Amino acid sequence: MAAPSSPAPSGQSPGLTIEQRRAHDPRVTFFHLVVATLLVVLAGGLAYQQLIKVDAHAEAERVQNQRRIVHPGPRGQILDREGRILAGNRPRFSVRLLLDALRPEIRAEQIRIRRNYRQLEDAAAGDLPSALQILQIARATVVQRYLDQVNALIGRAEKVDARDLDRHFARELLLPYTLLDDLAPAEYARLLEGLPVNSPAQVHTASVRHHPHGSAAAHTLGYVGTGDAGEIEDFPGGDLRTFKMKGTVGRDGIEKRLDDQLQGEAGGAIFRVDPAGNRIHPPLQQVLPRPGHDVRLALDLDLQLAAEARLAETEMAGAAVALDVRTGEVLVLASKPDYDLNTFSPRLGGAAAADITARGAWFKRAIQGVYKPGSTFKILTAVAGLRAGTLDPAATISCGGSLRVGARSFSCHDGTAHGEVDLVTAVTKSCNVYFYRAGLEMGPEVLAREARRFHLDQPTGIELPDETRRMIIPDPAWKRRLTGEGWVGGDTAQLAIGQGFVDVTPLQMACFAASIARDEVWTQPYLLHDPARLPQRHEGIGLTATQRAALLRGMEQVTQRPHGTARIFQDPRVLAPLPGLRLAAKTGTAQKQDPKGMINFAWLIAFAPVEDPRIAVAVAIEGDTPGEETGGGRYASPVAHAIFKAWLEKRNRPPGLPVQFRNG
Repeated sequence: MAAPSSPAPSGQSPGLTIEQRRAHDPRVTFFHLVVATLLVVLAGGLAYQQLIKVDAHAEAERVQNQRRIVHPGPRGQILDREGRILAGNRPRFSVRLLLDALRPEIRAEQIRIRRNYRQLEDAAAGDLPSALQILQIARATVVQRYLDQVNALIGRAEKVDARDLDRHFARELLLPYTLLDDLAPAEYARLLEGLPVNSPAQVHTASVRHHPHGSAAAHTLGYVGTGDAGEIEDFPGGDLRTFKMKGTVGRDGIEKRLDDQLQGEAGGAIFRVDPAGNRIHPPLQQVLPRPGHDVRLALDLDLQLAAEARLAETEMAGAAVALDVRTGEVLVLASKPDYDLNTFSPRLGGAAAADITARGAWFKRAIQGVYKPGSTFKILTAVAGLRAGTLDPAATISCGGSLRVGARSFSCHDGTAHGEVDLVTAVTKSCNVYFYRAGLEMGPEVLAREARRFHLDQPTGIELPDETRRMIIPDPAWKRRLTGEGWVGGDTAQLAIGQGFVDVTPLQMACFAASIARDEVWTQPYLLHDPARLPQRHEGIGLTATQRAALLRGMEQVTQRPHGTARIFQDPRVLAPLPGLRLAAKTGTAQKQDPKGMINFAWLIAFAPVEDPRIAVAVAIEGDTPGEETGGGRYASPVAHAIFKAWLEKRNRPPGLPVQFRNG
């Protein structure tokens, strides 16, 4: 018979086990819910990070582990109108060290240096260098080891610049370190033979600007400076840390004005890097650089060299400009003193820069020099008087050697009386008195208005970055604004012969000469060559056939007659004949007050052939000796003659013969 069961304790349900009672405990249930919730949140977070944010993590990893290197493209060449190189590129040889290949050697050197220091007697005293110092010593030691190998091959004794090396490791670890730069071709050849193919020290060939004619057209071409390589169009990795190899950027002249066109298209590569920042080969992506576009200038190298050679012979500062009369293309744009553009490659040294500054050679006299045009301005005065009806080509005036205007006496240009002179004689002999009277008769407003009609009051707009805007065509209103004083008759007399307040540039006067040759009031100069460029067409000057014939006859006699101011053209002892070439010219002498005394400036404007003008020239020479006569006939004419001679030789050269420059 079964024993009766024990009664259940008070407050407990009968028939439940201990495990069952625990399972129904509310506190245990709540704990289970909390754990389950946390597990769900954790699983959701992991799913979000692994599935939803996978792209973001991949992007962060990419940015962390990849680097981009950009290489500049070669610059385009600058050519003359016949395709001859004015500014090109030459190879520049260097030895570069691939730093990422040195990691094992640097690590081994660190261990060796640390071991050596620990063996020193004072190591226990705490004199061990820091880990960073040991690393820097190891780097310099390894790099010097390779530099010693290079030195042994080419006979040098170069040393590593430790500070520069540390800076390179800190900032440009992915870029090769330059051991030696600008090697001679013989050194380059020896290193090619002597350095092992798999050596971290490799011979590198880059391109730098080269000017085969040295200083030719220096102020026109300009120079380049060091700059970063540009961006690569449509190349990924713009958000990556980017290392840019040094490139070039135009700093002056055409190099600056057309930098976008000349600048090569950069190339580059994207590398994966290890935790230390060293690149892992091969590159993930790569784009090769492409050269920039060539630029063809209107300059004629033969004429440019002829002008510069003769300018240099004067041993004075000056400028010469020559234009194609029909198109306005600039055949010559020369200024002296100048500088050898090769001194800027790869960079301009301090001594060379100081020399350029001391000689005043930065100044671009052809487009920045503002000078009083002197008697060359008399052509403008003649045109203004003829158009105003105050000058008659056949009428004469009496030149007694001077003219009193108010309380002041104004002399003729050579201080002698010319007697009875008409327009032709006045131009030929450059009679000041004739043009004093002409200016006073028509008045300053008419003179100024005519000068502005020829655009002598504004820049020409030539394709260069820094043409001056300081030219001046004065009138009574201008003087009142500037000085607060009224205009007087002496101001008019001075203006009529290109003195007083008037200032122009050599380029402007070349445009003026071309305009007179073409019988128009404006010539737009172009520095860029266009074989299809059409002849210019502008407003006509407005002279009658008789008036123009008289003006041109006077200009032609300037170089032909014994009393012409440029009769030096007919002296075979000084200048070689120009057979068959009829010139129309006008010389000028202007003055400027210098602390040491009065300085003269020599001018000449001219064009040829008279019967069918093709080339116009303007030359301005700065005197350097107070009181010395620096007339256009003596100093400016030989420079213009050199240009015309080179032009004539080219015109007469049989087809097919090579172009060669011959000085003389």
